Amino acid sequence: MPPSPRPHLSVVIPICNERDNLSPLTGQILKALSGQVPSFEILYVDDGSTDGSGPLLDQLARDYPEVRVFHFDRNYGQTAAFDAGFRQAAGELIVTLDGDLQYDAHDILNLLPLAQQYDLVCGWRKDRHDNLVKRLSSRIANAVRVAVTRDGVHDTGCSLKVFRRRVLERIPLFEGMHRFFPALARMHGFTVTETPVAHFPRAHGQSKYGIGNRLFKSLRDLIAVWWMQRRGLTYRYRA
Repeated sequence: MPPSPRPHLSVVIPICNERDNLSPLTGQILKALSGQVPSFEILYVDDGSTDGSGPLLDQLARDYPEVRVFHFDRNYGQTAAFDAGFRQAAGELIVTLDGDLQYDAHDILNLLPLAQQYDLVCGWRKDRHDNLVKRLSSRIANAVRVAVTRDGVHDTGCSLKVFRRRVLERIPLFEGMHRFFPALARMHGFTVTETPVAHFPRAHGQSKYGIGNRLFKSLRDLIAVWWMQRRGLTYRYRA
């Protein structure tokens, strides 16, 4: 049997205890992308869920040929889940998305045209619907990040992004580095842009982030990115 052709687009979604969101999220993505892109796959990475998300993901993979599922043996964190998904993704374009239903899957189609001109396209939640703690911690972290990295992006925490494969093949990931994809991409010479996307209140489940693990950890990781920007090797060959 000949090998299956590579999909044009891979959607990578880390999952940690999002059981009630999984079926509607899968339906939204299938509805948004079917007939709009040549081919696509949905990759769920189960990051040690304990709420029954794992068995439901396996059922979704049985029900829909576009869905693939990978299970961690315990919780490793969002960066590890993204990394695992990137390594399994077959598409030339790779979309990242959260499993919390706070994004509109149809916005993927708004980012894709920009991916013809840029290596990384970032969503921007101009009108956010999060609680006060999340909005405050993100506002502080974003202001400090922009001042230090000068990555030119308003909302690096927005998980809805489109990458060209070559970006993810070039960027090494460490814990917490998913917060700095635009800065890391620019550091390696890739082009980056952003565009507004819709954002909705969380309807099911609980947020995994607060002041302690969003603001303070991101500021700590910012020091590592700042160091890499100044110590990374950059050079060009003479014509």
